[in-house]
Formats: sequence, structure tokens, C-alpha cells
Amino acid sequence: MARMTQTEIISSLAESTGAKKSDVKALFDALAALATSEVKKNGEFTLPGFGKLKKTARKAREGRNPATGAVIKIPAKTTVKFTIGKAMKDAVA
Repeated sequence: MARMTQTEIISSLAESTGAKKSDVKALFDALAALATSEVKKNGEFTLPGFGKLKKTARKAREGRNPATGAVIKIPAKTTVKFTIGKAMKDAVA
């Protein structure tokens, strides 16, 4: 089973809501921008019915180069994790 592409998602939502594809695309772009700014500012963003984006810090650690086996240092960095909400988890399972 193949995943839906962004174009297919936008087309499906436009069809089911009666909105223009350009309006649905603009909504997705605005939602992505809002999520980005909220995660930067507050450290998290909740998308009702889906889950939560949360900013987390990874510690510095040692890793290995798979080709040579040499030990390398991986620096600390900030990343974003997505946690699925209970309602979505129960609906899918």
C-alpha cells in the first residue's frame, strides 16, 4: 500500500470540503509555519486530534563510523519529536 503524496492529500481534502486546492495548500503552509513558530517559542505545539510536537535536547555522545569503525564525537543538538495523541492511537489500533 502506497503512502499518499502531498498533492493527493490536498486534492482529497479540497474535494471533501468543497474548498479550492490553493486554499487547502495555503492552510497547510500556514499550519506548518504556526507549528514551527510555536515550537521555537514555547517548546511544544499541540495539534488537536493528532498529537504534540515537542522540542527536545539530545546530549553529546560517541558514535562509530560504520565504514572504518573509528570513534567519532556526535555533538549535542536540539530536535523535535512528535507524540501521537491518545484519541489517534485508539482510533488506529
